[in-house]
Amino acid sequence: MNDTGEGTTWVLLRGLTRERAHWGPFMEQLQARSPGARVLGLDLPGNGQWHRQCSPTCVAAMVDAARAQLAVMQAKPPYHLLALSLGAMVALDWATRYPQELAGAVLLNTSLARFSPFHHRLRPANYSALLGLLAGRGGVAGRETTLLRLTSARPEAHPGVVALWIAIGRTRPVSPANALRQLLAAFRYRAPAQAPAVPLLVLVGAGDRFVDPRCSHALARAWQLPLIEHPSAGHDLPLDDGAWVVAQVLRWAAALSENAGQPR
Repeated sequence: MNDTGEGTTWVLLRGLTRERAHWGPFMEQLQARSPGARVLGLDLPGNGQWHRQCSPTCVAAMVDAARAQLAVMQAKPPYHLLALSLGAMVALDWATRYPQELAGAVLLNTSLARFSPFHHRLRPANYSALLGLLAGRGGVAGRETTLLRLTSARPEAHPGVVALWIAIGRTRPVSPANALRQLLAAFRYRAPAQAPAVPLLVLVGAGDRFVDPRCSHALARAWQLPLIEHPSAGHDLPLDDGAWVVAQVLRWAAALSENAGQPR
């Protein structure tokens, strides 16, 4: 397989209250395996470099903001999207409204109201912890420690991550109001009944403690999409096993490229 990804632009989108820096070493892993590609991480309004902005309460506005960022970066379509959780909802709305801009999208551990009940989209065991996070209990350190416990199946395997996340949270804090607005956007989003006209791949971690893995399976089943399940990784798949994610993504992208080059 050719991993160079010559001419490919990967656009990475994180989830609720997360920013580009939360990809950690994953972006470098993807870039190393695709030296000919351009790998871009975007911050959604209210997060990262835009943390002082007001987060939209609808996913469509997040798509518009992402497209505007790429225009400023002079990154031209078609793009390959790699998107986690809320970011995957952004990717799906993008694919629905602007399919001509996308070569494909990889959806990691997402959930959609059309296909999954509320108690699968947000595990009931996490309600109390999330209410505490939204209320700001525990400060930055408490919040990031809790988020690692919720989003990683192996938090003990990432001893330096909490310190990094605390530094991010203190430098570019996401307000409780913006966190609530992002959560509202996620639960208001309604995907179309039919899959958009863009190649899609679903990746899911069987050890996800935050969103029930059955949500990804329900989406793949409804739209007849390819799904690959990691046997143990949690919600933050790129954190728990970034090398595995890169391998699945590039194998799928290479197959897309090969199929596109075949005569019809």
